[in-house]
Amino acid sequence: MKKINSTYRVLIFILALLPGVQAMAQPQVSAKVDARQITVGDQVRMFIEAKPDKNERLIWAAIPDTFNNLEVVEKGKIDTTTTDGITTYKQRLLITGWDSGMFTIPAFEFTSAPKTGQPYNVTTDSFAIIVQTVPVDTTQPFRPIVDIMEVKTTWRDYIWYILGGLLAIGLIAFVIYYFRKNKKTDIPKQAPPKYVETPNEKALRMLAELEQKQLWQNDHVKQYYTELTDILRIYIEERFNTSAMELTSDELLLVIRKHKEMMRHHEALSTVLRTADMAKFAKAQPLPQEHTDAFDFTQQFVKDTKPAVVTENNDKK
Repeated sequence: MKKINSTYRVLIFILALLPGVQAMAQPQVSAKVDARQITVGDQVRMFIEAKPDKNERLIWAAIPDTFNNLEVVEKGKIDTTTTDGITTYKQRLLITGWDSGMFTIPAFEFTSAPKTGQPYNVTTDSFAIIVQTVPVDTTQPFRPIVDIMEVKTTWRDYIWYILGGLLAIGLIAFVIYYFRKNKKTDIPKQAPPKYVETPNEKALRMLAELEQKQLWQNDHVKQYYTELTDILRIYIEERFNTSAMELTSDELLLVIRKHKEMMRHHEALSTVLRTADMAKFAKAQPLPQEHTDAFDFTQQFVKDTKPAVVTENNDKK
C-alpha cells in the first residue's frame, strides 16, 4: 500500500512540472524604451527582441503606424544575430507624439506556430509615455513680427551666372557648327531581328531585377511577395501553357500536383505560395530566412524546368 502511495505522489509531481516545461519551450519576446517622458515632437526609441523556439515558427507582430495618439515615424529592419546556436531577431522603432498627455505604447502580439498543435500568441510589455508641451515664459511681452527686409543687389552679384550663360551659348554654337561641317550621309542599316526571350530567361531576368529592388529589406514585404508570385505564375503560364494568373493558391497547387514535370516541386512551391498569402492577406511578417527561401525555391524551380535543347546530328546517315 505504501509503494502505491509513493508512486502516486511521484506521478502528481511530474504532472505538476509539465506546465513549467512547456512554458520554458515558448519563444521569448521583449521590448524596452529609452525614455518615458518627452516633449511634443521628440522621439522615443523602442527596441523589440525575439528568441523563437527552434522547433516552432515565429510570425512577427503587426505594428501599426499610429496608436493611442502616438505615431511610428520609422521602422527599422529586422536584424538577426546568432550566439551559441541561439538565433535572436531585433527591430528598432522611432515613436513620437504631437499632443500633450499620457499615452500608452501597447503590447505587440507575436504568433508562434509549432510543428504539431495549435498556434498561440506571446506579447511584449506595454509602456506609458508622458508627452509634455514646450514651456512658455508668460512674463515676457509679445514681440511684433519683423517686416521683410529688401537686399540691394548689383550686376556684380550675377557675374558668374552671366559668364556661365555665355559659355553655354558658345559651346552649343560650336557643337552645331562641328556636326554640320562633318555631316555624312549615313546608309540606313537594317535592324537585326529582335531577340525573343525564352520563358526561363525572362523569369530569371525578372527575379534578378526583383532582388536588386531589396523590397523586403526596406519593409515592403507585401509588394515583394506580390511581384515574386506574379513572376512564378507568368512563368508557369508561358512555360507549361497552363492557366495560373487567375487561380487561387490552392487551385494552382492542385494543378502543380497533377502535372508530370511540376509535381516534384510541389512542396517547395507550396511553401512559396503559403508564405506569400500570409504576408499579403494576413498582414504577417515572415522572418528574413523565409524571404530568401521563397526566392531561392522560385529561382531553383525555373532553373530545373528549363527545356532540354535538342540539336540535329549532321553526321547522321
